[in-house]
Amino acid sequence: MVQLTLTLKDEAATARLGETLAMALRVGDVVRLFGDLGAGKTTLARAVIKALTGEADAPSPTYTLVQTYETKDRRLLAHADLYRLEDEDELDELGLDDALEHGMALIEWPDRAPSFAPANRLDLSLREIESGARQAVLDGYGDWEGRLNEF
Repeated sequence: MVQLTLTLKDEAATARLGETLAMALRVGDVVRLFGDLGAGKTTLARAVIKALTGEADAPSPTYTLVQTYETKDRRLLAHADLYRLEDEDELDELGLDDALEHGMALIEWPDRAPSFAPANRLDLSLREIESGARQAVLDGYGDWEGRLNEF
């Protein structure tokens, strides 16, 4: 595992990290987003979605659990919010494994399904450090170890 820590001074910096992340994503990538409520996970995910699809106002998948998008280059992007997941066994029904065959996945609240931790993944933790500023800790596993220099 390789770790990178970034300070994000405001919401715009969080969105820029999302845009950078979008450009680094490859088919089969899993990005697990950790952080408390209000830490910026959805802001970051929306920036990734906007950069890859052009959709400016992506809905949160809080109630649907997974929202799937087609990117500009015809890959799939699954955005999952597992906050309402009642049992980890429900994860099989969401089709994330299938989505990874043709695209990438952003997973909010991955602690609800701890066994979904592919060997090749990026774990990104956000936390507020002062009013509006956040700290992002990126833990790269598998080929992400060599890709964190893109940030």
